Amino acid sequence: MSRIFDIEMEDLDEQFRSMGRMVSRTIDKAVVAFMAHDTKTSEEIINRDHEINEREAAIEKKTFEMIALYQPVSTDLREVVTILKAVSVLERMGDYARDIAQSTIRIHHRQSGDRRMPDIERKISEMGLMATRTVDETLDAYVSDSIDDVQRIASHSDHVGRLSANIRKDILTSMKDDVDTIDTGADYLVVVGYLKRTADHATDIAEWLVYKRSGKIIELNPGSSSFI
Repeated sequence: MSRIFDIEMEDLDEQFRSMGRMVSRTIDKAVVAFMAHDTKTSEEIINRDHEINEREAAIEKKTFEMIALYQPVSTDLREVVTILKAVSVLERMGDYARDIAQSTIRIHHRQSGDRRMPDIERKISEMGLMATRTVDETLDAYVSDSIDDVQRIASHSDHVGRLSANIRKDILTSMKDDVDTIDTGADYLVVVGYLKRTADHATDIAEWLVYKRSGKIIELNPGSSSFI
């Protein structure tokens, strides 16, 4: 029975890693599309969001089946629970990529009187690159089954949070000084929020990885759960 469980666990791990790669690519595409004002790619991201949702549902179903069939305990149970918890976090990251794509389209179709802010967009791009880097590092840690880098992941997530705070101040200042930037600035604010939460969720997965390896529940970035 143990050997059969191990085979099933390897398959579950691969499904999770595959979904993680899909989510990471989608976040990166959403950020690039935002910077390029690329509505076509943004529409593709929105239209394919269901694929991420379907993968989450399939993985959750398999975890429930494994718990019911094999009744794992100790380390085996932690492995299954980790994936069950982390897969829902991945799905939310995919939702944020979709939401960024929706903001890109909304900004593009808004009337020409609403000005964009190129300097702020560049800062958002920098923040997006750091957020996707944090996600990739978390997934690398999961693949290597290592918790050696969790503090670095938390540090990068914290850096994204600080970028978020600084960009938010810049956006609010621009909105105050120029009324034509108010609507666009509002969209920038939510995009910044989506990116911050993406990095926060990467840290959440790192915390579950620590639980998988040690059985301990830790808080890597306490107080960082606010949207912006």
